[in-house]
Amino acid sequence: MLKAISSHVFLRHRLHPGLLDLFARAGAQGVELFAARQHFNYTRRSDVSELAEWFRSNPVEPFSMHAPLFPDFEMGRGGAPAVNVIHPEKSRRIDAMDEIRRALEAAELIPFRFLIVHLGEREDTWSPRTLEHSLTALEHLRAFANPLGVKLLIENLQGDVTKPQHILEILTTGHFTDIGVCLDVGHAHLDDGVAPTLSELRSHIRSSHLHDNKGDKDTHLWPGDGTIVWDETMNELKTAPQTPAGVLEIHYNLDDSPEAVEQKTRKIFESF
Repeated sequence: MLKAISSHVFLRHRLHPGLLDLFARAGAQGVELFAARQHFNYTRRSDVSELAEWFRSNPVEPFSMHAPLFPDFEMGRGGAPAVNVIHPEKSRRIDAMDEIRRALEAAELIPFRFLIVHLGEREDTWSPRTLEHSLTALEHLRAFANPLGVKLLIENLQGDVTKPQHILEILTTGHFTDIGVCLDVGHAHLDDGVAPTLSELRSHIRSSHLHDNKGDKDTHLWPGDGTIVWDETMNELKTAPQTPAGVLEIHYNLDDSPEAVEQKTRKIFESF
């Protein structure tokens, strides 16, 4: 299993080579770039080039990118609408796909393997129209991503749309044999449970988001700081046929210093 970490832990900071050095020292074999403009401005060629040069000079892989959740520099706090590719309004869906395509263009310089995609927001509900919008969005994004060497992964979220049975219906109806799943362990723990979710999605899992919580809020704690049974979870995850990567996705609000992030990351990788 590839040991990776999401840059989400440093979302309050501009992503720069010094932070990538920290991940490398902690033992990361791969990095997931979190596409938020205030953190990693994927629309600025110089920022993309700076990170691309680091990856060319280091053995750490640019494993994946998390698609943007907001199009602004404030994560929506200034009123910008969320990036929602299945929004009922067509103009919102188009704007969302345009923003994700801007982020995907970074793959011209940074050869990440996967793009992690959110289908909807927590309050969105499942319906035939939701299925239709999901199919359309994935078809368009796949057509843009594949020539760049990037495959799409659907993340299970809290809410109705990305329950395991609905993800499977999307993949089956769209004949999306080249689109997989990023199993978010923390979200599964808050929803149907880690073991049932993993069991249903097992054959489609290509990556995983590893973080903990206490069963009440999506707090993105370090593994071991919540109530997830990690030995059981990791053993089951490693049985998935595609040998998914394990990507630590820790919350930036935990106020860990860079030194603490490095130490905790190294400890988690050693335990896994």
